[in-house]
Amino acid sequence: MIHSSLALALAGACLTTLATVPAAAEMGISVYGGFQTAPHSDIEVSDGPDFRAGWEGKSFEMPPYYGLRGTWWMTGLGKPNLGLSVDFTHAKVYADSETLSTSGWSHFEFSDGINLLTLNALYRMPIEGTKFVPYIGAGAGINVPHVEVTRGSGRTFKYQLGGATVQAQAGVAYDFNESWSGFVEYKGNYSWVDVDIDSGASLKTNILTNAVNVGVSYRF
Repeated sequence: MIHSSLALALAGACLTTLATVPAAAEMGISVYGGFQTAPHSDIEVSDGPDFRAGWEGKSFEMPPYYGLRGTWWMTGLGKPNLGLSVDFTHAKVYADSETLSTSGWSHFEFSDGINLLTLNALYRMPIEGTKFVPYIGAGAGINVPHVEVTRGSGRTFKYQLGGATVQAQAGVAYDFNESWSGFVEYKGNYSWVDVDIDSGASLKTNILTNAVNVGVSYRF
């Protein structure tokens, strides 16, 4: 599985890169939630038939959409506006009623997450004379979906390594003081999902999640 091999390589690169981050850095921890959606995607099933899925995000239903982020700003290296982040996002999608009717499946969702883990490069642009700090970022990593499929031939209900994901984000932070800030951002992830389902079959789809996040950060 090509995407799974790429995902493993990216995960190893994340760990290797973080291990070499110098201690002379401004560090931060962020938590966020928000509103997340996903457009339709094509579903390929190895034992057929294929179909097109409509997705609902249900961001505020249990388990909710949320994320955690650790950021290293290279302040001590003379590059205060450049940073690296490790970002975990509990994104999720549910097949809508039309999709279930079309496919004949009674249950199809990744509601315990299309869990996303990415390594990202960030660049911030403080606005002189204000406490506003716009920023942008991009990166790549892996997706680990909780695959939930119930159809006539059986049931699947487990976490799997789905494959690779790429991420882009843009937002603005507001510094309350030297330690605390709040932020609003857009974050998008494109994930290649290739997983196993019942009866020895496989399922493939590419899922784009779009989210507007609101969060808080603590720097130290």
